[in-house]
Amino acid sequence: MGLLDDTKIGFIGLGLMGRPMARNLKRAGATMIVHNRSQAPMDELAAEGMDTASTPAEAANPAEIIITMLTDTPAVQAVFAGANGILDGIRPGDLVIDMSTTKAPVTRELAARLVALGANFIDAPVSGGTIGAEQGSLIIMAGGDEAAIKRAMPIFDVLGSRTTHVGNVGAGQVAKAANQVIVGLTIGAVAEALALARRAGVDPGKVRDALAGGFADSRILEVHGLRMVENKFTPGARATVQRKDMNQALELAAELGIELPATALGRDLYDKLIDAGHGELDHAALIKVIDPD
Repeated sequence: MGLLDDTKIGFIGLGLMGRPMARNLKRAGATMIVHNRSQAPMDELAAEGMDTASTPAEAANPAEIIITMLTDTPAVQAVFAGANGILDGIRPGDLVIDMSTTKAPVTRELAARLVALGANFIDAPVSGGTIGAEQGSLIIMAGGDEAAIKRAMPIFDVLGSRTTHVGNVGAGQVAKAANQVIVGLTIGAVAEALALARRAGVDPGKVRDALAGGFADSRILEVHGLRMVENKFTPGARATVQRKDMNQALELAAELGIELPATALGRDLYDKLIDAGHGELDHAALIKVIDPD
């Protein structure tokens, strides 16, 4: 018996994160109805035994739980509220879980529209990248009411290693904004440190080894530092997405009347990376701006 036997899930968004997440849910016993803007990922998962839907509404209509994992806020708005969107296929009692990284005010607005139709909503953005998505070890930051979170926990237990109920709807997105501030700035710090070592004639890989276990250690140093040392930037999370997330954090800060000066500098460094033609690389490629030789 799988944890999700007899659970029918509509899953929308089959990118770097969405495909492995959908696979993990199917392995846990869920019946999967998947939709994506482009056809190839749907064909790939159809060959693995998943059903496909031609529109978000079609994915939502037969499912009792709908999960979205999309690139940005405009994509989320289009999938929810566009023609043949989730709002057109939703039924009273359905549970919608947006695991994208979305602007908090938009999250709350979409949640209100779903609640008005009798559905429940959770915003549950994640941290852990493609590695976490593949291993089912994502860190999940959830916003919603207690009953909805309890209903979603079997899904979260499949997809992640830890789920924190942060607060009401929108709180998950605020937590993810904080996460992306720390991730973006730490990638910049690791890039500067390893660039400094290399320019001083010291092996950056040995410096990374020396820092492991000390106060400078982090998951960023471990994973992204290795990417920098090896100069391998196959995307686990694209630089364009990191830039988008840092900008969303800055927009939220502006709405709240506070400044995030280091985050603004980090966002601007990602702009330089993207302008140099490296936007589709992993966000660890930020070192190319700091040490381009």
